[in-house]
Amino acid sequence: MSEKATKVPETYRDFLSRFPKLGAAHQQIAAELDSAGPLDSRAQELVKLGVCIGAGLESAVKSHVRRALDSGMSVEELEHAVVLGMNSVGFPRTVAAWSWAQEEIAKRG
Repeated sequence: MSEKATKVPETYRDFLSRFPKLGAAHQQIAAELDSAGPLDSRAQELVKLGVCIGAGLESAVKSHVRRALDSGMSVEELEHAVVLGMNSVGFPRTVAAWSWAQEEIAKRG
């Protein structure tokens, strides 16, 4: 298993193991979405991060924090992206997303 594959949650790996065709379809759709327009990977990760924060999706927020950092985003840029949604999604959801982001940032050392 590649280094990138080991970063995904065990539940997701278990799901892919049980339903490999669904996993492949999901990955194909993701690739098509990424290439559907002019946004670069950094901008795409910002959009995806915002959507996941708004939906309150902890695992997805953590995943997109990792991907944003992998795309070259600085911690300061990432933190700014997290707090920008506070007036839209509320203080509690923003603080929750902040804590999830900080968990992933801390793993980077």
